[in-house]
Amino acid sequence: MTRITDLKDLPILPQTSPVGIAALVAQYGLAVPVADPCAVSEKSVFNSVRTEDGWRVFDRKYAPEHNFKGHLTFALRHETLDLLFLKKLFAAVGPEPIAEMVRNEPAGQIGRRAWYLYEMLLDQRIDLEDSTSKVYVDVLDSKRYFTTPGSVSGRHRVRDNLLGTRDFCPIIRRTPELEEFVGSKWDEQARQCVGRINPAIVARAASFMLLADSQASYQIEGERPPRNRLERWMRVVSQAGNRPIDIEELVRLQAIVVEGDHFITPGLRQEGGFIGERDWDNNPVPEFVSARHEDVPALLQGMLEASERMGEAGVDPVLQATALSFGFVFTHPFEDGNGRLHRLLMHAVLAERRFTPPGVTFPISTVLLDKQDEYAQRLRAFSRPLLPFIDWVPTEKKNVRVTNDTADLYRYGDYTELAGFLYRCVVKTISHDLPREIAYLKAYDAAKEAISSNIEMPDNTLSLLINFVRQNGGKLSKRRRENEFAPLSDHDVTFVEDVIADAFADHDDTFPANALAP
Repeated sequence: MTRITDLKDLPILPQTSPVGIAALVAQYGLAVPVADPCAVSEKSVFNSVRTEDGWRVFDRKYAPEHNFKGHLTFALRHETLDLLFLKKLFAAVGPEPIAEMVRNEPAGQIGRRAWYLYEMLLDQRIDLEDSTSKVYVDVLDSKRYFTTPGSVSGRHRVRDNLLGTRDFCPIIRRTPELEEFVGSKWDEQARQCVGRINPAIVARAASFMLLADSQASYQIEGERPPRNRLERWMRVVSQAGNRPIDIEELVRLQAIVVEGDHFITPGLRQEGGFIGERDWDNNPVPEFVSARHEDVPALLQGMLEASERMGEAGVDPVLQATALSFGFVFTHPFEDGNGRLHRLLMHAVLAERRFTPPGVTFPISTVLLDKQDEYAQRLRAFSRPLLPFIDWVPTEKKNVRVTNDTADLYRYGDYTELAGFLYRCVVKTISHDLPREIAYLKAYDAAKEAISSNIEMPDNTLSLLINFVRQNGGKLSKRRRENEFAPLSDHDVTFVEDVIADAFADHDDTFPANALAP
């Protein structure tokens, strides 16, 4: 095996040698991104592993044999499992290097894992007798990754505990942040919060949060739909999780999203797609290129089956929602409506898995809107490294046509950072938005009851009075006093302002966007 002295687009550090994935990618010229390249130092270093200029540098004691087996063994032991890389590698080298590893060490765990992954990813059988090892090995180390109980392969003596299948398989690592989120049982905390409150108040809070989420989902796309269109979408979101999600259901939902838009063809895309800008001649300048439309049905089916596998295995619902919703948006199966359906899938998984309390919609889209810059950055961080491996040409319609096989770019990926981001958004809705909405309504009801006991006025007028005082920093403005509320005496106004101040004393000063319609 040739010693690597250069890796495309990433200078190799002095006095180090690339190992594992980086070495094999360079050796075989594989068209895959290297997310976290590793090298070994040519001399002993103080720390066993350090990070330097985009490389993870290991002490030289970790240096593998400089051959296929050595670097593959290093990759499977020390690096994040990269199924895209493995599939490209196996296709490039063929079955014999894997067969040789297994023949030389029939009971070897690395060899059996590689053997299983070869046959699983390529759907090709290697000319080897079934393993007779008495010890089964997991594909994923459950201490490092989130896994499923999976299935057992007697041929390889391997337990397939991946989150998905060859058709779509996300990887989610067990970071300290995700471990804490999963262990904190936020779904139980949400149910306890709701369970302590009058059901009528919970219902009103749920209605307001549903409205806020639906409005925010459109605002993220730069749209302000008419009220009737917004209400149709609110009904869709409120029913999320009630119907099984399959391709037919996704097509039905997309038709609702684009209803009335005569420039959009409903249904799965029948041509290419991209996200980005256009040049002076209106030609595409993609920031991201969608999956080939020919690949969309198989990709969608794969991610739906992976989601079902995770659900049946009891994988944390937010992790399942991450894999399905972000896998969907990167595939971009429709001409339009992908972003709103992506966020709807989050709600669908959380509702179906009963992570959200019955009848409640966490306003995840409002948090995503507040974090729109980070949201966009997270999407780019996943998709941008894939762009150099997508060959495309402009079409006569000023669209893009992909000219190489790209399906695997959308099938496999590390969703860990996306899972952390989505979990932080979900936790904010539970720890802040839900109790804040409930607290506001309780304070509002207390103020309304106290005022109505002393001053008679129509219910709608009283609602406006409370909201105007809250909006104006606790005081009724001179213009409002002289117009809508001219019948109130100075004493009445002072009384109202004092009541509202007392009722909202423990509430933060941020006026809720939905508070105009309690």
